[in-house]
Amino acid sequence: MGAQLRVYKRRIRSVTATKKITKAMEMISAARIVKAQRAVAASTPYADELTRAVTAVATRSNAKHPLTHENPNAERAAILLITADRGLAGGYSSNAIKQALALTERLKAEGKEVVTYIAGRKGVQYFGFRNLSVTGSWTGFSDKPTYADAKTVASDLIEAFTTGAVDELHLVSTKFVSMLTQSAQDARLMPLKLDEVELSDSRPAKSEIFPLYDFEPSAEGVLDALLPRYVESRIYNAMLQSAASEHAARRRAMKSATDNAGELIKSLTRLANSARQAEITQEISEIVGGASALADASAGSE
Repeated sequence: MGAQLRVYKRRIRSVTATKKITKAMEMISAARIVKAQRAVAASTPYADELTRAVTAVATRSNAKHPLTHENPNAERAAILLITADRGLAGGYSSNAIKQALALTERLKAEGKEVVTYIAGRKGVQYFGFRNLSVTGSWTGFSDKPTYADAKTVASDLIEAFTTGAVDELHLVSTKFVSMLTQSAQDARLMPLKLDEVELSDSRPAKSEIFPLYDFEPSAEGVLDALLPRYVESRIYNAMLQSAASEHAARRRAMKSATDNAGELIKSLTRLANSARQAEITQEISEIVGGASALADASAGSE
């Protein structure tokens, strides 16, 4: 019984140490969510206004620009997948990866060749382990992205689109809905579907009444200038949304782990108490048995 009691105590110490770690990670994620939400709130209006500007130029002119003109013979599509650099975030990264794989299958069914770009170490590891082709990857900033990071990612994608290496650009990220809800989603960044554009407040951009514009030097020139800003802002906003989702998912996962550790400690404590009580009962039984044996021996000798 003594050995069993030592095993229970050792497990209780181990689970208690794990509980402290998960609790600390939960508190860190809870603190970072606030900053991430503020960053999302600050970047969303800028991204929405750029989308409005692009939509206004496209709807108020007859310009055929690669940003707004869809190629009916599109053959190659690029997918940018945003995942986490670290684990312990529940199904955050796996949900985004599943969404990207589903989008890949859908594009292949349309007869398009798919090239994949990944931001986040978890996505890179998943594709690398399965020997899936990755055209470009970036890691190290998933939980706190900056505009410079988004610009670095966007530069390769814009170059591939403007040079004709790809005909479409799709983005797979995780939208932060609330502390309890984060949803993986995919959207086509280029060419822009004017009849499907929605802003962050869920209002279709095309339904707005735009003022009359004069384009200098031309509508094509304006779209050329807006194209990199539009892609960078959308990718940056998606990174911020994904970062907030990552922190929320990690906080929820760590809270669940902390609660489970507490329940396991209670269970192990009850088992340890039972083992201790059994050990005491056995010792008392041995003492009583020994005393009875001595008493019987003394009575027999008399």
